[in-house]
Amino acid sequence: MTRLSALAALGLLWGTPAFAQDSDSSRAIRYKARTEIDFEGVDVTGELVKPQGQLLLDRRKADFNPLIKLRQNFNQEMKQSVDQVK
Repeated sequence: MTRLSALAALGLLWGTPAFAQDSDSSRAIRYKARTEIDFEGVDVTGELVKPQGQLLLDRRKADFNPLIKLRQNFNQEMKQSVDQVK
């Protein structure tokens, strides 16, 4: 049994992965700084396709439940401030 486990361990060590390391930097990919495509000799044909349906330009303003209630008058506070000044 020990012989079998020793062979298995040796097989695992023997089969370690080899990492490919390319030390040759001349294989680096280089692209042109500018690419020009010439369509002069090509006829391009097609048709204009419009979307189905209609674009809604008149959208409603969203109605939210207001959390702040705007007061119309401040009569009570005005009376109190006059009393404080006196």
